[in-house]
Amino acid sequence: MTVSEVRRKYLDFFQSKGHIIVPSSSLVPENDPTTLFTGSGMQPMVPYLLGQSHPQGKRIVDSQKCFRSQDIEEVGDNRHTTFFEMLGNWSLGDYWKEEQLSWVFAFLTKEIGIPKEKLSVTCFEGDEKLGIPRDTESAEIWERLGIPKERIYFYSAKKNWWSRAGVPENMPVGEPGGADSEIFYQFTQVVHDPAFGEKCHPNCDCGRFMEIGNSVFMEYRKTENGFEKLPQRNVDFGGGLERITTARNDSSDVFTIDVFAPLIQKLAELSGKNYTDTAYTHSFRTVAEHLRASVFLIADGASPSNTDQGYFTRRLLRRAVRHLDLLGIGADTLSSLVEPVVSAYTDAYPSLPQKSDVITSEIGNEEHKFRKTLDMGLKEFSQMAEKSLDKMLSSADAFMLFSSYGLPIDMIKDLAPEKGLTVDTSGFEKELENHHVVSRAGLEKKFKGGLADTSEMSVKYHTATHLLHQALRDVLGDEVGQKGSNITPERLRFDFSFGRKMTDEEKKKVEDIVNAKIKADLPMQRVVMPRAEAEKSGALHFFGEKYGDEVSVYFIGDLLPTAYSKEFCGGPHVTNTGVLGTFKIQKEEAVSAGVRRIKAQLM
Repeated sequence: MTVSEVRRKYLDFFQSKGHIIVPSSSLVPENDPTTLFTGSGMQPMVPYLLGQSHPQGKRIVDSQKCFRSQDIEEVGDNRHTTFFEMLGNWSLGDYWKEEQLSWVFAFLTKEIGIPKEKLSVTCFEGDEKLGIPRDTESAEIWERLGIPKERIYFYSAKKNWWSRAGVPENMPVGEPGGADSEIFYQFTQVVHDPAFGEKCHPNCDCGRFMEIGNSVFMEYRKTENGFEKLPQRNVDFGGGLERITTARNDSSDVFTIDVFAPLIQKLAELSGKNYTDTAYTHSFRTVAEHLRASVFLIADGASPSNTDQGYFTRRLLRRAVRHLDLLGIGADTLSSLVEPVVSAYTDAYPSLPQKSDVITSEIGNEEHKFRKTLDMGLKEFSQMAEKSLDKMLSSADAFMLFSSYGLPIDMIKDLAPEKGLTVDTSGFEKELENHHVVSRAGLEKKFKGGLADTSEMSVKYHTATHLLHQALRDVLGDEVGQKGSNITPERLRFDFSFGRKMTDEEKKKVEDIVNAKIKADLPMQRVVMPRAEAEKSGALHFFGEKYGDEVSVYFIGDLLPTAYSKEFCGGPHVTNTGVLGTFKIQKEEAVSAGVRRIKAQLM
């Protein structure tokens, strides 16, 4: 069964149970200073889990794109990936354990045909000290569904409790959380390795079991004196799409599923190597995984760079180049692997083909840059080796090779023995963590007071971006489309599609139009309407992206049909343009091929 088939069956199944299908959010959260990436299906749903009403109702289902940078070094085994899709369904104060566990079990065993004999489940063992009981209710439901007692396991909060802060002891006062029940698939063809313990069990790391889904039952809130029941009980299910597909096909290797197969085949053709040759399997997997992740990251705006999200895109691509070399594949070939990824996902993400040329160009340029710096990095490494007195490459030197010359740490560790050196890897990890802290702090500074906290100036700048977007289309033509935005209380940054530098005259025209609309004191209004009607009205939106059946449209003017600006948008905005002040473009520059950036201020 293919990834597309499993995704479609999941969405259709829960739609038949009264759920509304919502599109995936971007991998790059907009105006969220707390995180660089969307790392779980739950992340975009947090406001609704905390009590805010979801515009689509109480039953929601989706397939969310996710990226977890902490798994980069784990890639190369048979199951870890940095990019994945998380199938998710939510009950926001509606159904509870009976419906959830019955439905997910029916989906797995009946809809996609996983034998129930291969499934084991886990439940929360309870915590008497905190007054949280053992989750016998979930265990009894599982048993009624056909899971025998010997395949129902109970674990502590470390394994079967969910909150954003982790185990109950770490939760701040006011934080919601609850017990969860996980589903594991057993690969009976994998023999248990006693090195991981005498007996195998679902949470054993030997590879015989793989988690494929987790139902979180959020019903508690932390208080000063312990825990109390939430007024609204929520269900949050998450299941890795790739892992579920792998289990459905009874393969213990996630890289055998259809979305990776064309990449693996292409690498085999280019290298003359065989994926099943254990000397090269790790490199096959690393290139395929990192290339796929990079395609989606760049598509969502994280172009390779030395900071923020782009830092991780660069790191992925440079690790991929390293493993291309280990496979004996020549230079300037990484970009040729983009097409198989785009083709595999066109049905679910129709915007990918529209971005394919830009993605291919970005990846090709990054490989070219890296190979230019690689020679210099190798020379610098040789000089460091000659100067080393204790035959130890210091953490500072290792990090300089990594950050300044782009040498992946695994390359540095491979090169070190050739010079009789060892690498201070623990020190390097500390240097890397410090870098991440600085990167996160920089991101928080960018978003300080931004839309996440709806400060007055941020809201004004948000409305100004709508005026700017339409004014650019008035002056430059309809080829202009929004590619991204970043708003702080001090300025707006707006990325848009356009093939050349703007002239001073064009920038002046755009400023004049925006300021004229501000002076006209036009109303900013919102309407929720069917998506088809919104599109028919001419409201602008990201082309090729998926939206719900009902959409929020903000328009500037007295009536939607005659409005100056109208866009799909969730807000917030000012009520009238007259409060904005004077609009001034500070800078216009290139971001990447075919994408320009404007930085502007309100005076």
